[in-house]
Amino acid sequence: MTARNTSRTRKAAGKSPTPAMPLPADRRRFRDRLLTWYRRHGRDLPWRKTTDPYHILVSEIMLQQTQVDRVLPKYAEWLDKYPSLEALATAPEQEVTRTWYPLGYNIRPKRLQTIARESVARYGGQLPADEETLLSFKGIGAYTAGAIRSFAFRERAAILDTNVARVLFRVFVGRGDPKSHAMKRHLWRLSATLVPVRHVFDFNQALMDLGAIVCVARNPRCLICPMSKSCRAYPFDPASRR
Repeated sequence: MTARNTSRTRKAAGKSPTPAMPLPADRRRFRDRLLTWYRRHGRDLPWRKTTDPYHILVSEIMLQQTQVDRVLPKYAEWLDKYPSLEALATAPEQEVTRTWYPLGYNIRPKRLQTIARESVARYGGQLPADEETLLSFKGIGAYTAGAIRSFAFRERAAILDTNVARVLFRVFVGRGDPKSHAMKRHLWRLSATLVPVRHVFDFNQALMDLGAIVCVARNPRCLICPMSKSCRAYPFDPASRR
């Protein structure tokens, strides 16, 4: 064997195999436990009481890198001032930026207004439901498209934000680098595999809540987690795990 072939063999041997998808029985168990927990402990949030795609878009853009408690008053104020895509599309840009204050990351209101203007110009003031068209908007990525499709249109669509990725990684993987490109691709596939045919809205909201309330980044509340019996990271030790 040549030195080059030996090097290739070592590299291949050093690669971590892609984790397998959970078996159907494990998927059902995960869904059942998650939904039962959510119905008892899910957060009462205003954007969960609407199916308006625009309202859901606003909440998702606001929640990017911003805590829920900061978003709540601004969400209500924003929709009172700009109740529709048409209202936002025609508003003065400086006023839109001022209304966004103090959420920060001021590229976000600009992107929201650009989406509103394109929706009015091309889609009759409505957000489309199909993934390909949603992804064509600048500012709507894979997560936001999945959120709009599952929360507004009740379609079977996967989501993967920071909270969801953390839950899925800990429960179904447990070891490795959760931030690697290969792992992110795997977690997207895992999320898509787990999404149920029914109760898509509740399931995706539950995933986010479990990551925000229980399976938090630091000091997760493992003792009260509904997934503790099957979690591959349990008991979580921040000193030895990512």
